[in-house]
Amino acid sequence: MEGMEDRVDLRYSPRLGLALGGGGALGAAHVGVLQVLLEKGIRPELVVGTSAGSVIGAAYAAGTDPYELADLVLRADWGHFGTFSFTPGLGILDTEGLRRTIDEVAGGDRLIEDLPIRYAAVATDVATGKAVLLSEGSLVDAMSASIAVPGLFKPKRVRGHLLVDGGVVQNLPLQAAFEIGASEVIGVRLAAEWDALPQLRTGTSIHELEIDARVTMIRPQIGQRTQWSTGDIPGLIQLGREAAERELAQYAVVSPRATDAEAEVRAQEAANLVRGASGGSFASVRESIATRAGSLRDRAEGLLGTEGAGSVARLRRRDRRDADAR
Repeated sequence: MEGMEDRVDLRYSPRLGLALGGGGALGAAHVGVLQVLLEKGIRPELVVGTSAGSVIGAAYAAGTDPYELADLVLRADWGHFGTFSFTPGLGILDTEGLRRTIDEVAGGDRLIEDLPIRYAAVATDVATGKAVLLSEGSLVDAMSASIAVPGLFKPKRVRGHLLVDGGVVQNLPLQAAFEIGASEVIGVRLAAEWDALPQLRTGTSIHELEIDARVTMIRPQIGQRTQWSTGDIPGLIQLGREAAERELAQYAVVSPRATDAEAEVRAQEAANLVRGASGGSFASVRESIATRAGSLRDRAEGLLGTEGAGSVARLRRRDRRDADAR
């Protein structure tokens, strides 16, 4: 086995890639991995995701703080990603719910090429059975195609291709990461390759990449958890952290997450600066901040509540009230 001293220092790799595998609700483990990478000063310059990995990867590429991302994942509900479709087709859900969530939370769809970190999502072409790498155009369209599990979600048409979940052919997108320019890759596997159809089996070739010297693999110990259950999201995030800490133990923590006490001190220091400019007391400043934060929290809970159908119904009632008022 190659000695650790011979491995490339990932903190200084010029084109470090991150490959986030598919796995449904298990994708929450990716968040824990991202937190550890941040803490250890490891900054991938490009990210590729399959299925659930495409959603978490998009958040990373957009610059979302991994601790804030954990809060979003904890609030997430299947109602935010899929809505029932009553039109005939190859699935019972469409991904319009995902588009609405991105519009509401991220302030609208974005072009992939405008993201601060290079990003691509992997999907599967229904006609050819080949992987399609979506590295430009609509971010939401790319994610919608990558998560379109056959039989569950309707295929997504993007740039003339009818696409389904990338996990059909590349559940861990290591090859895709190298294709867009990575020199070394951190791969996070949550589930095995599908290999459901003989003509689409890719498990052997992907395994060869997993043992490539240029690849650092992180494998959260998922145990008996399934990709369809969202009952232990906090536990999955922690499993991601533990796996990353285990595989990256040689790297020291350079950006520890602030403790509650440290955060309070920093908040007081910031408030003191505001107090100096406004003449107000620390208590009044904190009360003002808390009031504004509460308002924002209420708004977020309205958009990201755990009762997907209830949230939609509330939004519709609000729209009707607004229309009546006009």
